[in-house]
Amino acid sequence: MRYLVKKLVILILTMFLISLFTFFAFHILPGDPAQLILGTSASPEKLDALRQQLGTDQPLPVQYRAWITGFLHGDFGTSIRYSMPVRDLLSDRIQVTLLLGLMVIVLTLLVSIPLGVHAARVRNTISERIINGLTMLGISFPSFFLSILFMWIFGLVLHLFTPGRYVALSEDPAGFFHFMFFPALAIAVPEIAILTKYIRAAMLEELSKDYVRTARGKGRSRSGILYGHVLKNAIVSVIPLIGMMIGEIFSGSIIVEQVFGIPGIGRLLIASVTGRDFPLTQTLVMYVALVIVLTNFAVDILIQVIDPRIRLQG
Repeated sequence: MRYLVKKLVILILTMFLISLFTFFAFHILPGDPAQLILGTSASPEKLDALRQQLGTDQPLPVQYRAWITGFLHGDFGTSIRYSMPVRDLLSDRIQVTLLLGLMVIVLTLLVSIPLGVHAARVRNTISERIINGLTMLGISFPSFFLSILFMWIFGLVLHLFTPGRYVALSEDPAGFFHFMFFPALAIAVPEIAILTKYIRAAMLEELSKDYVRTARGKGRSRSGILYGHVLKNAIVSVIPLIGMMIGEIFSGSIIVEQVFGIPGIGRLLIASVTGRDFPLTQTLVMYVALVIVLTNFAVDILIQVIDPRIRLQG
């Protein structure tokens, strides 16, 4: 219980510091939202009236207090660029980004865990060398490059999907997942490569421990030892990496969404930053930060549940 309370306090403190940094970082940058809305030809009276309406004429501490209070109550303000509540603007786009991230996570786990286990099982063979070569290749290519490559190969050459023609989930669920598979794969490939190498290393470390030799001496089958004991213990050491990767997946989808023309929060974040849309940008940054912080919190709790030693330490 004390461990859980400690982690909750750290989570709240982290989000508070992120909110402070996010708010003041964007407000010390040059640029006047009122000027951006009304244009350079607006009169000083109109500019002052709009600043008062937006609340940007108040001192920064007062503006921060008003923003964070509204944020905690689900009021994220009004978008300067789109002239509509930020909450309404995000409702559909967050769903798209979350589904994309979920597809990446599923792809990563479904491929990397069996591949990492197999690489450890066939150590010092041609099969292991092929897997190591593929993982090094996967790590070498960033997601944005793979996005362009996949659009060319699967879209323009093989015609498996139409680049730039996004299919909404509400209109065609099957078409949506078919289209989203390719950007999800572009994000997942580097993550699969990294996780496969870590799982292989963790499996090899566990295979060298005394309990494996004891299990062999008791006549347990190789597969029983590998999947019944070694994999479980190896996964415990890999879970923190999986948590970090989940945060990277959601934040890394920003560029991939832009390349594939996916109407998620990635494209919205780029538009809000270039348009100096403070309410929208702050909310999006807080969303990404919250996903990462909550993911790491969940990972810490999961490890404590799986590994009794950590529970005792907490």
